[in-house]
Order: sequence, then C-alpha cells, then structure tokens
Amino acid sequence: MAERSSPPRAPLPERVRPRDLDEFVGQTHLLGPGKVLSILIERDRFPSMIFWGDPGTGKTTLARIIARRTGAELIPMSAVSSGVREVRKVIERAAALRGIDRRTILFIDEIHRFNKAQQDALLHAVEDGTLTLIGATTENPSFEVIGPLLSRCKVFRLHPLTKEELGSIIDRAIATDRMLSALSAALEPAAREALIDHSGGDARTALGGLETSVELALADGAQPPIRITIPLIERALLSRPGRYDKGGDYHYDVISAFIKSLRGSDPNGAIYWLARMVDAGEDPRFIARRMVILASEDIGNANPNALVLAQSCADAVHFVGMPESQLILAQTALYLASSPKSNSALMALHSALEDVRKFPERPVPLHLRNAPTGLMRAQGYSKGYKYAHDFPGGVIDQNFLPEGLESNVYYHPSDRGVEKAIRERLTTWWPKKYKTDEGEEG
Repeated sequence: MAERSSPPRAPLPERVRPRDLDEFVGQTHLLGPGKVLSILIERDRFPSMIFWGDPGTGKTTLARIIARRTGAELIPMSAVSSGVREVRKVIERAAALRGIDRRTILFIDEIHRFNKAQQDALLHAVEDGTLTLIGATTENPSFEVIGPLLSRCKVFRLHPLTKEELGSIIDRAIATDRMLSALSAALEPAAREALIDHSGGDARTALGGLETSVELALADGAQPPIRITIPLIERALLSRPGRYDKGGDYHYDVISAFIKSLRGSDPNGAIYWLARMVDAGEDPRFIARRMVILASEDIGNANPNALVLAQSCADAVHFVGMPESQLILAQTALYLASSPKSNSALMALHSALEDVRKFPERPVPLHLRNAPTGLMRAQGYSKGYKYAHDFPGGVIDQNFLPEGLESNVYYHPSDRGVEKAIRERLTTWWPKKYKTDEGEEG
C-alpha cells in the first residue's frame, strides 16, 4: 500500500482516511457495483451534489476521492467561517482553471450553515458549470438549502455505518497505521465491541476513541504491545459505552420513547425523555419537527390547537436557539402529552390512498367540474351542482366522490376532545354515512 502523505502526528482519522473507492467502507447503496454514485464517478459524469448524512459517514472523504479520481482541483470551504466574498474568489479561481480545461470541485462542509445570500452567490457558477459543488450537511437539505440551489444538485443520503463496517475500519486502522503498528496496539474483543457500540455509526468517533485510548495507555506507563481494554475505552470516550449519542441506535431509541410517551398521554415520561435529549445536546429543531408531526398524526382534530402550538414551537426554536429553547420544547411537550388523542386524520388518509391506488384515474363527476366555456357546459360540466351556501346550514346532500366510491367513508372522528363535536356534526349532516340503522356511527 502506498505511503500516506498525512503528517505522522495528524489525528488518526486523517492518517487512515481512504484515498480511493477500494479503501472506502460503507454506503454500499450508493457505491456498490452498479450503484448510481459509483457509475457517475467511474464515468466522470457526476453533477453538483449534496451529501446528507450523520457525522463520520464519509462525506468529506468521498469528496476528496472524487477529486483525486477525476483530477479536479478540490477547494474546501467551511460554511462556518466563509462568506460571500470567499465564495466569489473561489468562483474567479474556478473560471481561470476552466480556461485551461481543468475542473474545480468546491467542497462546502456544513453547507446548511450558509445563509441565503451565500447560497445565491453559487447559483450561476453551478448552473453554467464553472465549478462543481459538493456540499456536506447533517441536516435535511430540503429545509436548509434554498430551492434554486437544491434543484441544481443531486442529493445523496449517507447512512450511519453498521457495526460490521465500523469494525472493519477499526481493524484496518490498527493494521495499517504506522504509529499503532509500532506500538503493536491491539483491542481486546470486549473493548472492540464497546468502542463500536459507543461510536453510533460514526467512523471519526471510533477512530478518535481508539487513538485516545492508546495515548491513555502510554500515559499509564504501558509498553508495547499495547492492550486496549474496556476501562481504557470508557476513559477515552469520557462515558460508559452505550450513552446517548446523536447518530446511533440509542438516539433513535430515546426519540422513540419520547414520541411514545407523548402519544400515550404521559407528560412525566415525555419530559424525562426530553430532558435526556436536551442534556445530550440533541438538535432542538429535530425534537420540534417530531412534535409537529405527532401533533397531526396522534392528536389531530381532537385538539386542532396542538398543531398550531407545535408549529409555533418549531418557529420559536429556530428563532431563539439554545439554551432558552429547551423551555419552549418542554412547554410544548407537556401540552401535547396532556391533549386528547386521535389518529383519525392519519387513518383517513391511509384509507383514501388505498382507494386511489386500487382505482387509479377515476374520473371527476361532471357536476363537480368547472364549466368556463359553452362547449363544456354543453357536455354537462357542472350540471346538477348544488351550491352549499344556498341551502340551510350551508350543507347539502350531494355526492363528492367518483363513481363507484360514493358510499365510502374515510374519516371516522373519535369521541375525544373537539373531534367529539365534529363527529356529532357529521352525523347530522351525513346520516346515511355516519349512522347505521341502530343510530351508531357507520
């Protein structure tokens, strides 16, 4: 294997960073044989791209590999420390390189931190091919990247690394890194498992923990061969393996417990799991987004104000930021947990979608179609339509569904909260659909 160019005292993740696709581990859904990204790279026909994924999944490494494979000039830029002026300088440099038939790849780490003006500055250069943009983000680009720029890029979702993939990366580092080899460093099987479990799919965390554990062993006076034990891993990671992490299984377990507590109407469970996430440094926008979804999915019309408050929470969290946002999250979580629950909106949508897919392209009944021209009126468009406001109560018994589906009922409101009153109204308005012969909901 070719000797790496990284300085010997560079951090371990940098020293063992893959230099080509045959060394890259993970993301087989994109880079496996015949997969889209591997084909684009092999054919040197890749577009501007955004790599969306958790930390340590290979976003930066992939950008470097692509530049090396294609002979492009790679210009890295951090969205945290760069502004419009720096972007324009890069574009000028890219234009000059284009003049000598050399491609420029602009790699922007944390592109979600670029504001609108910074993103706008890239549009023309990306559009006309002056440069190829590769952005890296841990946030959903649909929310964080402006539409015009997003439409000019192909988004690739990178997944957290599996335990097997992390194990392969750790084993390879021990086998190939000169410093670790010189120390004859070796992980005890239980320590290896603990390091993998704690790293939560993040290769950088795993390799950083490995390197720190070796340094701790040396500080304790250990001599080669260095044996890395569970206590060393725990000290290196400053916590027991399995603690909440934002990229691994425990992250999803905790948010699952939080959502289930909200759905189950237990404010105490909800506030506990919220506190766990806040204490671990979870992104407050992620928590707020999940509450917005729950407000519609699990509360719905039983308390329509729940969605209003949840959306206000999301807006306020974005505006205020941490640490003050934790109070806004807590207030909203307690409100949602204490609200009456109904999933009738979710079930109505699923039921309607089932019919839409089972009976595609059912024509719109003629009486529901607009008739802006004489020809359309002659063909029966709008004929027989009854204008609801012309009737008592603003309600009229007429069919609003395609032929063959006229009697279908998708929405079954619960008897909880505001939805109880909705149910009573619908029973009055549509007795054939919402009452059986026994007078119960149909």
